[in-house]
Amino acid sequence: MAATKHKLIIVESPSKGRTISKFLGKGYKVEACQGHVRDMPKSQLGVDVEKDFELKYITIRGRGDILARIRKEAKNASAIYLATDPDREGEAISWHLAQILGINPASPCRVEFHEVTKKAFQQALKNPRPIDMDLVDAQQARRVLDRLIGYKISPLLWAKIKKGLSAGRVQSVVTRMVVSREEEIEAFVPEEYWEIDAQAQSGEERVQRFRVHLSTLDGEKAQLHNASEAQAAEERIRSSAFRVTSLRTGEKRKLPAPPFTTSSLQQEAARKLSFTTAKTMQVVQQLYEGIDLEGEGTQGLVTYIRTDSVRISDEAMSALRAYIPERFGAEFLPETPNEFKGRKNAQDAHEAIRPTDVTRTPEQIKASLTRDQFNLYRLIYNRFVASQMKPALSATMTAELTADGVGLRFYGEHRCFPGFTSVYEEGTDEDQISAETTLPVLREGDEVRITDVESSQHFTQPPARYNEASLVRAMEENGIGRPSTYAQTITTIISRGYVTRERKRLYPTELGRMVTSMMEEYFTDIVDTEFTAAMETQLDEVEEGKTEWKQILREFYPPFEETLEKAEKQIEKVEVRDEPSDVPCDKCGAMMVYKMGRFGRFLACPNFPDCRNTMPIQTYIKTPCPKCGARLMEKTSRKNRRFYGCERYPECDFVSWEMPVEERCPQCGSYMVEKRGRKGEIWHLCTNETCRCKIEVQQETSEVEGDE
Repeated sequence: MAATKHKLIIVESPSKGRTISKFLGKGYKVEACQGHVRDMPKSQLGVDVEKDFELKYITIRGRGDILARIRKEAKNASAIYLATDPDREGEAISWHLAQILGINPASPCRVEFHEVTKKAFQQALKNPRPIDMDLVDAQQARRVLDRLIGYKISPLLWAKIKKGLSAGRVQSVVTRMVVSREEEIEAFVPEEYWEIDAQAQSGEERVQRFRVHLSTLDGEKAQLHNASEAQAAEERIRSSAFRVTSLRTGEKRKLPAPPFTTSSLQQEAARKLSFTTAKTMQVVQQLYEGIDLEGEGTQGLVTYIRTDSVRISDEAMSALRAYIPERFGAEFLPETPNEFKGRKNAQDAHEAIRPTDVTRTPEQIKASLTRDQFNLYRLIYNRFVASQMKPALSATMTAELTADGVGLRFYGEHRCFPGFTSVYEEGTDEDQISAETTLPVLREGDEVRITDVESSQHFTQPPARYNEASLVRAMEENGIGRPSTYAQTITTIISRGYVTRERKRLYPTELGRMVTSMMEEYFTDIVDTEFTAAMETQLDEVEEGKTEWKQILREFYPPFEETLEKAEKQIEKVEVRDEPSDVPCDKCGAMMVYKMGRFGRFLACPNFPDCRNTMPIQTYIKTPCPKCGARLMEKTSRKNRRFYGCERYPECDFVSWEMPVEERCPQCGSYMVEKRGRKGEIWHLCTNETCRCKIEVQQETSEVEGDE
């Protein structure tokens, strides 16, 4: 008896496959190819530059069984639909599958959908299309460029600096960005300046108090460079009788942010949830591929997650504009939809990241989500809803107070309509002090008394080190990489040992500096942001059908090969010695050295391979254990979360997720821990639940010391 024919649908991930299977009837089978199934061989270049960049593809190791299963199902299929992800990589995977299964790429075999919902998938299934060869060619061009740069420069790094190093089209320029920022910080010379604030008072019957800031001296912008200038200005303020000489009131409109792109989601999740870029993509992938919801079955909760567009579909817009007045009131809905301008060079192929159903609130499905899934879904949901709400309105007042050549200024805002901020407000990477205040009642000519004057010393600050959020933003602004590569690029430069992440900030290592220095000298274009961005633009042009993909390679390779030959002759071998430690090997007694592995730095015996002993690096904090007085160690949990425990464990079982500080609570004597706010503020908090005394800290007081 002949096997029953079915329709075969091939997706990338098993979890997405399970979700889609539940949307379909008995006449369908769903298989997952688990990403790319063919690639150029790892053991050789795989690109014949002499034959106009002819490519050699082989089955990826470990994919043989997967392909055998797909081939078996394909033999009994009446139709085959390739439903891989809707981007360059997904299109290339579909093309490779078509080659393997003997499918004509020009036939309607490709199914494209942007959210894993029953309605979206069934609609896509009704409208299959041919494989888009422009997308495939853009992926092949990108892959070949990466292969040429990586496979040609990396062996040179191995030979001249250290085995195991690598260079890459994107990773090298991003490493240089981190190195350059560190060099800016090291070269920065701080300059002293002073600011003066004063407490002002007006009114006779109803006394009003408000703070003012020194703005001008003798008609010029106030610039105080030292303590003596500040003291002289203070004395002038104290001895002067001020009046309101200018008063301006107005209304400030704060507009909502657009729905998330991949980049803005990574940045905001870092600010508000303290997620790394890799964690953000891992969690949002789960939301995209489908969550088993109580009472609903498996549902994709958000639209496609690799996008640089802020556009949303007409259908989603209509649903959202119907939902806002119902949920928040008609006064929160603007007359016409809010429009957002995407960044330059945005591909706009996909919608912004949004919930697939605006009526599915985070609270409704909280029980079906993990904590991370809930927090990220809530972030995406609230940002989407807020994007189509009215602006927040604030009444503003600017008052100029003058006397005897001294000008003081008051500026205040008072929120009078919350608008979109009742749902969501975008975070920032910089510390910001809100100007929100109660506005005094003032009139021009009013006399104002100064009751207190306070001067403060400041120094100009160097540019801040990158964190993951600000590095992603810089990559996007410079046109480096694409939404699908931001997280992987940062993960790569950290795992390679070129960059370290400490207290959420990114620092270049000596190895990163050394490799960057060599790349800057011999491969200037590869680490040049403008060159890399121009190459990304060329790949976009291939995708749009404007440029032939091999033409990019024909223009790139000859000068690159010439540069490579010069570098091989001119670069002298650099001896990189392992950094010694003061920790003896507990097996042979030799002093161990620091090494870099895939999970970060560790201690290794220098007598390898005779002695293969390794040890984790022990990191201690200065605060003694509150329970027994021994040293406290910084440790990492199985889920990569940092915590603090006593070195005498298991004899002493003290453990804390927050960093304990030496200071004891002034009210109850319990130990305190360091807490940090989203805007950079630091305070010490009592751990006694019945006390919870909180002390603000003006500067960082906690230090971590290693074994070095």
